[in-house]
Amino acid sequence: MSQNIYDDPDFFAGYMTLDRQVRGHDGAAEWPSIRAMLPDLRGARAVDLGCGAGWFTRFAAEQGAAQVVGIDVSTNMLERARSETTSSVVDYQRCDLDELSLDSRSLDLAYSSLTLHYVCDLDRLLAAIADALVVGGALVFSVEHPIYSAPTAQSFVTADDGSRYWPLDNYLVEGERVTEWFVDGVKKQHRTIATYVNSVVAAGFVVDELIEWGPTAEDVMAAPALADDRHRPWFLLVRATRVD
Repeated sequence: MSQNIYDDPDFFAGYMTLDRQVRGHDGAAEWPSIRAMLPDLRGARAVDLGCGAGWFTRFAAEQGAAQVVGIDVSTNMLERARSETTSSVVDYQRCDLDELSLDSRSLDLAYSSLTLHYVCDLDRLLAAIADALVVGGALVFSVEHPIYSAPTAQSFVTADDGSRYWPLDNYLVEGERVTEWFVDGVKKQHRTIATYVNSVVAAGFVVDELIEWGPTAEDVMAAPALADDRHRPWFLLVRATRVD
């Protein structure tokens, strides 16, 4: 069972101050890249795994999706999503993704943004997604990049000469990481890039595209505060297609 940290009132209060929660996709720097990975949503049946406040479910409905289901373990997030969603094609359901069951061959797209690194049994979830997708259906997801999630201390270090670097240790030691983010005790699952890719392939997918997303040199020129973030990618973005 994955941790439901988003129903912790202190965590939730802090999380909702993030730019991507205030401005939605406009506040998510990786959104243009992941949007380009999406298939045509007109008439599509889609699920958003870890839907949060419902930004993607509403986007999919606006793009002409026939049916969109948003699934999240957090009551707080689902209440926010429902309060801001008016489309009749969108439905929200509460479920722990480690226990998720979906109807076979019922979906054209499975989407997930920054959620799968909370899931304990990734192989089980990917098998459920693969069964739910039609042949040719798409899986598009983002997770914290494994270089970001691996270190024991997930913060930059300043060397004696003033240079900054990201300390990478324990990369091959997969499993739970407990960090402080708004509150103490936030639990996430660290996996290598190989584990993510091989798990997707083993579930019956072909990987179409993989992006190690971080700010570009142009981004840093426009916002010099992002300079540190050229040392390591923020996110891993994956698009895969369900095959026979």
